[in-house]
Amino acid sequence: MIVLKAAQANLLEALQSVAGIVERRHTLPILANVLLRKNGPAIEFTTSDLEIQVRTNAELGGDSGQLSTTVGARKLIDILRSLPADQTVTLSSAQNKLTLQGGKSRFTLQTLPADDFPLVNESVDFGPTFSVPQKTLRELINQVHFAMAVHDIRYYLNGILFIAEGRTLTLVATDGHRLALAQAQLEQDVPSKQEVILPRKTVLELQRLLKDEDTAIEMRFANNQAKFVFSKMEFVTKLVEGKFPDYNRVIPKNHKNVVVLGRAPLLASLQRAAILTSEKFKGVRVNIEPGVLRIASSNAEQEEAKEELEIDYDGDAIEIGFNVTYLIDVLANCPHDMVKLELQDSAASALFSVPEQPGFKYVVMPMRI
Repeated sequence: MIVLKAAQANLLEALQSVAGIVERRHTLPILANVLLRKNGPAIEFTTSDLEIQVRTNAELGGDSGQLSTTVGARKLIDILRSLPADQTVTLSSAQNKLTLQGGKSRFTLQTLPADDFPLVNESVDFGPTFSVPQKTLRELINQVHFAMAVHDIRYYLNGILFIAEGRTLTLVATDGHRLALAQAQLEQDVPSKQEVILPRKTVLELQRLLKDEDTAIEMRFANNQAKFVFSKMEFVTKLVEGKFPDYNRVIPKNHKNVVVLGRAPLLASLQRAAILTSEKFKGVRVNIEPGVLRIASSNAEQEEAKEELEIDYDGDAIEIGFNVTYLIDVLANCPHDMVKLELQDSAASALFSVPEQPGFKYVVMPMRI
């Protein structure tokens, strides 16, 4: 039976959209496979890692009729990548094997039964559906993802908090040293507050899949699951259990020293100063006084870097230390020209925001140097 007959590029696109979550080494061998379900010309591709399930549909020709099987996802992608993009490829099924043909190349692959593929049991108590344009959610994730913790024992920090309330979608990430928050308007009111923590792997996969376009992504949250539907994709994920910290208490409200300055020059100065920070601590000293902002760093070999920026500022003179990586992260992921820095003194957290985007805030704790 001819399962599909299509251009290499079309089949590769469908497979790559679901293959991001597939682990090469897995305790269950079938999780290295993609589940193919054929119904006439339409084919459904599904992958899972037991916590996330991704599904997409494509019309890829082939015989009429039905078929369900699973085949190694990475192998199939590697083979397709090695063929020319404009080549027509045929996938046919016979005796528990799939044969891929393209031009004069022929590959026979082992399959495993579709019935053995562990599909995620979808929750029955999903809350209301709400949506934003894909590019909006992509921008929000880009603005906060770097502040997520990595392998923290406080497991609720290894992800992003999503809150939908009224007409506002809020994303928050923190690793205990810095906190990023970004907001966008929803297209309709959410009748009741929805609050979930999405795992790190889910966030990074969504970031990879979301397109820079205005088509909507629909979201629904349940107690233990979230579901996203966008561009022929369906994405179901487990949630991180636990209570996210009260982020409102962390965000400074009344800092009296405020400076607005160009993002690109500040980022370039910090990147240069970072070269001579010590490997372990990554500390830089920031001196701010009327008219000038100075950045200084040094390392164990007593090498030093000094940077100076002219600024429009007439507040208090402040000397404050920061982990330079935390400053570079926020500036490198901000798409705007100007940033606003609010300071109280050398001991209080600093607040970064963006004049052009009122919904974005980034709090970073100072560092003793």
